[in-house]
Amino acid sequence: MQADPTEQRRLLDLAAVDKNLAGLAHRRRTIPQLAELESNQAELTASERELGEVTTTRSDLTRDMDRLESDIDNVRNRQERNQQRLDSGAVSASKDLEALQHENATLRRRQQTLEDQEIELMEQAETLDAQIEKITAARDEIAARRGTAEGERDDQWAQLDVEIADEQTKRDTLAASFAADLLGLYDKIRATGVPGAALITQGRCGGCRMELSGSELAAVRSAAPNDVVRCESCRCIQVRTTESGL
Repeated sequence: MQADPTEQRRLLDLAAVDKNLAGLAHRRRTIPQLAELESNQAELTASERELGEVTTTRSDLTRDMDRLESDIDNVRNRQERNQQRLDSGAVSASKDLEALQHENATLRRRQQTLEDQEIELMEQAETLDAQIEKITAARDEIAARRGTAEGERDDQWAQLDVEIADEQTKRDTLAASFAADLLGLYDKIRATGVPGAALITQGRCGGCRMELSGSELAAVRSAAPNDVVRCESCRCIQVRTTESGL
């Protein structure tokens, strides 16, 4: 392929713009807020999981307390009915009176046991409620930090997007000034991950930084000014100027 030497040198301007675009894209992908948000999300996920576990335990405890309260009410009601029968005089046989009094004594002991269990569960509930409050506060603090980081991220992205748009406009304008075949070759090379074009400086390729061998230097020196020369190592277009040391 051949191209005017001036047009070949202008490829360096295009390569500089593409380098700026790549740098801006890298900055957009690696702004500190993204790592912070990832950390925030991990913390928030762990906090939500812990809150869910404690809340589930608290719900189970509530059911146990409700069951105990129901059992206590049943025992109280049974005692009240027995006491009413005793107070009414409806039971006169000594054997029946003794049975009712024995049952009431048993019910009182049962009630005391149930109430002791209820107090124990209430103490556990207070501990769990305190944990839930603490975890919720921590979760809300993490969420607030995440919100701040999201705002900072969006501000950074907005600023970078303006810079990227400006560079892309420069790129589009500059690219339109090249012959289609030369630009196509440049873009094809750049798509492989190396610069599309680079300056030969003091006998060294500016794309891969490799020093040209004797035979490579000889080939470059013998090439016509309008020949498009490519690096044997990285395959980028080698632009020749007075700085090339040829």
